[in-house]
Amino acid sequence: MPSCAEVLQRYTGGPQSGVFTDGGSSPNPGPGGWGFVHVEGGEILREEHGHEAETTNNRMELTALINAFRALPKDVEVTVYSDSDLCVKTLKEWAPGWRARGWKRKSGPIKNLELVQEAFALYEERPGVTVKWIKAHDGSLWNEYADALATAWMRRER
Repeated sequence: MPSCAEVLQRYTGGPQSGVFTDGGSSPNPGPGGWGFVHVEGGEILREEHGHEAETTNNRMELTALINAFRALPKDVEVTVYSDSDLCVKTLKEWAPGWRARGWKRKSGPIKNLELVQEAFALYEERPGVTVKWIKAHDGSLWNEYADALATAWMRRER
């Protein structure tokens, strides 16, 4: 897993503006981390990352989104990128229906409900935010950078 400095030297592709989020655990479940980077025109405006001793990939992906949304003003217009199709679909497609049904799925409970509810509320408070899926590990500089932030705990970069 490359460090943030190595990512900056190795990659150049992908969007150069937006907020890029990532999270994961190794193994899943197990220890994990999350990270986000906000860039404009290729310049870093803000970055954050964190670590949990026992978690899952999905919890860390949602935690990255939550922390990114918290860092954004409510009136911002920006694209937030996630390489978790599950998280993107949760926010854009599924959460409105779950909320309408009292936070219930048609089949079984919603996993990580407290994180889903928080991420969805923060997303709704920022109507200028567009959430988009981005392919993981395809050489997109800032998505790779977010991955390096999310895995910094594995390299002891705290």
